[in-house]
Amino acid sequence: MPELPEVETVRRGLQPVMEGAKILHAEARRKDLRFPFQKDFAARLTGQTVIGLGRRAKYLMADLASGDVLLMHLGMSGSFRVENKDEAKTPGEFHCPRGKDAAHDHVLFRMSSGADIVFNDPRRFGYMKIIARDALDAEPLLRGLGPEPLGNEFDAAMLARGCAGKSTTLKAALLDQRVVAGLGNIYVCEALYRAHLSPKRQASTLANKKREPTDHAKRLVDAIHEVLNQAIKAGGSSLRDHRQTSGELGYFQHSFQVYDREGEPCGKACGGVIRRFTQNGRSTFWCPKCQK
Repeated sequence: MPELPEVETVRRGLQPVMEGAKILHAEARRKDLRFPFQKDFAARLTGQTVIGLGRRAKYLMADLASGDVLLMHLGMSGSFRVENKDEAKTPGEFHCPRGKDAAHDHVLFRMSSGADIVFNDPRRFGYMKIIARDALDAEPLLRGLGPEPLGNEFDAAMLARGCAGKSTTLKAALLDQRVVAGLGNIYVCEALYRAHLSPKRQASTLANKKREPTDHAKRLVDAIHEVLNQAIKAGGSSLRDHRQTSGELGYFQHSFQVYDREGEPCGKACGGVIRRFTQNGRSTFWCPKCQK
């Protein structure tokens, strides 16, 4: 499933052709994806101007002039394709032709910018929902989400408060969207490795008895910032289905320091070897020698 960097890369790819443009025609070619489309889905979008395109955790959010917000989730295999007479320009250096199987093109937005934006989703785990802007705080899909890891307010103190008293492992806490929003398995593994922290460590060790951040929390926040910013700059990680809006592959996977490197020597010259084990149903990659 695409994680925060992949979703942010998609947002940046859509922004030039979507933000400030009018949706001349909207079309849902199925009755449902993961969830049914609202009955008036296409009608509420057609003719509306997108005044802003943002992101919350792993959701894309198109702010409409009508006062509605179009919430979009990529699911497991969803992606957007921008079809334009001009060549699409998005971050990324590794190019690969993008599949255009029309059988999986489920949603179309024809924009006044001259672009057709197509949502393609072979597995149909993605979804879209129109929500009134003043109802966002009560929206079940968004309610309870934790802070944005790249937001100005996210720091060691905030992470320590979120983990204080938790009996879960550090990795499980970071994957909890109520603690921090948008992190997934890949980037949690990478951040813990860079911070020299074991995924098995108890989450509560990020805070002292006064719920203040320990040095572990400070190192981890710095590592989260570093790995997410690096991944966004690289266009995300192309594992399985993820592509950018131009069809290009993201290439952060070439910078993985621990993820999917089982059996390889640790890159920190500690003499350790990268190991994999199953944790909360997900593969965890780590170096037992330098992650404590």
